[in-house]
Amino acid sequence: MTEIHPQLQADCHLLGRFKLCHLLLMKDANYPWCILVPDRDNICEIYKLDPLDQQQLLRESSLLGQAMMQCFSGHKLNIAALGNVVPQLHIHHVVRFSDDPAWPAPVWGRVAVKPYADAELNERAEQLRVALVEELLE
Repeated sequence: MTEIHPQLQADCHLLGRFKLCHLLLMKDANYPWCILVPDRDNICEIYKLDPLDQQQLLRESSLLGQAMMQCFSGHKLNIAALGNVVPQLHIHHVVRFSDDPAWPAPVWGRVAVKPYADAELNERAEQLRVALVEELLE
């Protein structure tokens, strides 16, 4: 199993695993924000995954995006694979609202991170786990 980059470990809570990816929840309660990290060593770009893994990543990303939009009733879903700070391939999924603190700009660096209260973190994590129960392996 691939080790998740230390920065992602510091910034996120591990929610579970899909067939290919680790599912993380960003520790920022300003937005419903998840990250998929493919369980592959030394991969920094999607095109470097083999074709079957590329298809699986798209499937898992689509399942996650649909679940997030259903759970949180957002106005827009932002998906991005930047990797400027963390070179390990990881794909952000952020549910956006027209009244969120960064709208309509990107979320990065706009407002201070808002830590989750324990109850809020547990509720958000459980919502996602329930929505993805048939897809998560653990």
